[in-house]
Formats: sequence, structure tokens, C-alpha cells
Amino acid sequence: MNANVGDQIVLEGNHVGDARRVGVIVEIGHGDGTPPYTVEWEDGRRTVVFPGPDARIGTAAVGHRSA
Repeated sequence: MNANVGDQIVLEGNHVGDARRVGVIVEIGHGDGTPPYTVEWEDGRRTVVFPGPDARIGTAAVGHRSA
């Protein structure tokens, strides 16, 4: 999996009732775009993510400003 700063990441829930999580990648752990990624979630929290098979990367979000 490869990503760029500003790309959107979507994590699908693994179990019935789990919510989909959507965030924006604000930092990449390696120069080649591979994980881990620092992600800013919709609620403003930031976490380090090692995406699994339930993750999708989308193109950079228009208008997003990373800190």
C-alpha cells in the first residue's frame, strides 16, 4: 500500500455494527509512501495507522490543510 500526504484513508468496520472510519493522511512513515501513516480523523484526533486489508486509500482531499 502506498499513499501521499493529503490522501484520504477509509477503514471499513470488521464486525457487524462497527462504523466506517474516514481520515486524512498527514504524515507518512517512509519516503516510498508505505505505512505507518499518521492520520487525522473526522473528529480531529490523530493516530498512527498500520493499515490492514480493510483499508482503502483515495486521492488527496481537495481543500484539506494539514498541520
